[in-house]
Amino acid sequence: MGGKYKKQWACVTLFSLITAALCGACGNVMTGASGNVPETEAAGQVQPDGDLPAWQTYAGDPVTLDWYINYSWFSTPWGENLVSQTITEETGVDIHFITPLGNESEKLNALIASDSLPDLITLGWWEPQVSEMTENGMVYALNELADSYDPYFWEVSDPVAVNWYTTDDGNIYAYPNSSITPQDVEQCEDLSSNQTFLVRKDIYEAIGSPDMTTPEGFCAAVKKAAEMFPEVDGEPLIPIGAHVFDNEGNVSFDKYLMNFLAIPWEKDGVYYDRYTDPEYFRWLKVFRQLGEEGYLANDIFVDTRTQMEEKVAQGRYFCMLYQYSDMLTQQKILYANDPDSIYMAVEGPRNANGDDPLRPTTTINGWTVTLISKNCKHPERAIAFLDYLMSEHGQLLTYLGVEGVTYDIKDGKPVLRDNIKQLLDTDRAAYDREYGADDAYWMLQDNVMQLQWKQEPSPATAQLEEWGRKYVVYNGQYDVVFDSGSKEASEEDKITKLWSQTLPALLMAPSEEEFDTLFEEFIEKRDELGYTDVMEKKTAYMNSAKEKLGIQ
Repeated sequence: MGGKYKKQWACVTLFSLITAALCGACGNVMTGASGNVPETEAAGQVQPDGDLPAWQTYAGDPVTLDWYINYSWFSTPWGENLVSQTITEETGVDIHFITPLGNESEKLNALIASDSLPDLITLGWWEPQVSEMTENGMVYALNELADSYDPYFWEVSDPVAVNWYTTDDGNIYAYPNSSITPQDVEQCEDLSSNQTFLVRKDIYEAIGSPDMTTPEGFCAAVKKAAEMFPEVDGEPLIPIGAHVFDNEGNVSFDKYLMNFLAIPWEKDGVYYDRYTDPEYFRWLKVFRQLGEEGYLANDIFVDTRTQMEEKVAQGRYFCMLYQYSDMLTQQKILYANDPDSIYMAVEGPRNANGDDPLRPTTTINGWTVTLISKNCKHPERAIAFLDYLMSEHGQLLTYLGVEGVTYDIKDGKPVLRDNIKQLLDTDRAAYDREYGADDAYWMLQDNVMQLQWKQEPSPATAQLEEWGRKYVVYNGQYDVVFDSGSKEASEEDKITKLWSQTLPALLMAPSEEEFDTLFEEFIEKRDELGYTDVMEKKTAYMNSAKEKLGIQ
């Protein structure tokens, strides 16, 4: 059975009829250049059997593909663990990963400028290089490669995602992972949001499990935690944790906080300015006040992701607005050392009305997209390889591993073996080195399809995963990425950079008066950079996306 049908089954039904309404639609505001498949095939290439997925025909013909992953933190090698070895054995494809050592954008921009893109490229769907590569004719149209080399693509791809990513020229150049539709959110009870407010369990309970939904309760809890637990295993407690500060700001202190405060993305059919919402303004001042009193540690302003992960594993944060999926490995380390020292999700900051938070899951855009470069000497192998990973067979392998080795079939369902689950729950690094499943290779993961094989969660993470299903909403109609090089893209880029410089200054402002001055300057400069124009374009896109997605 094709993967897309299994995906439908996993959620009872996935409303694929929306495809008809979406035909020819373009979810991203980018256009494409013709993808043109090669006119001649490489000498000696095995010809695929039209009745089989192409990867089955190619399996005995080894080839190596270079795959650029636009994340410096990705470090799982290929060929050393069970999953990657099995994939190579079944497809004939060996992978050479390329990752940036430093700044991701600089590395990718250099590859583009020198026309030295590797065979496959995976990056965030929102990155401007997606449209840049497409518009400059640097990547193949996946639909043309599929029609020429592997029609299996049309069986395993999600028709809704295909239509969403189809550009104005009728081609699709990028395919997403973790793509979720509005209908998935409505019909799949097991879908969750990563965005959580976390507290260290033992400290939270020791201070009386206080209500932290109000500014008063939040401040009191942070101060009491710092007073009772100034150190953790000889290291200073970090009262408030957050994602890293980057060139876009800090998602904990902007987007996540806004979502917890239930600040809408639109009002009266117009894209809403969430940054000037009174509730957000009020809570930013709460954090500023805590900073003035010494409760915002310098660490949170300078730490890299790696440094933060080390401190999570040490349990040094009292509370965090954070993506729980980003700290599951560290959570299991804490649990192994002391089950009471783990982090738990609780109700976090709320607006003055006490409204439930708006916690988005991933959207139809997904998380990352993968493209095939025109530098690829074996595009027929690349499309067949992607189709393999997108298929039900590929998804089961990358999620649970190999039957008889990592899992067994019991009562018709795959169940992880106890020793495998034990290793996964206690030493993720060792698990990846030996087995490499559980989406260690996440580049084409299909979260909805994988729900049908969902395993019992680890006791270290069960509470986080259960809480993640609360308050989930779909907000993909508000995801806007302007064409690379466009006036709006340039304006928004400058505004975003301005915000990334302003946010830490606001949080570290020595007084409320200084905070107000900095914020007023931000608004003034933002307007000068073309903010009104950007918001008008976002409103137009939002309304178009809502129509294409059937959202009222």
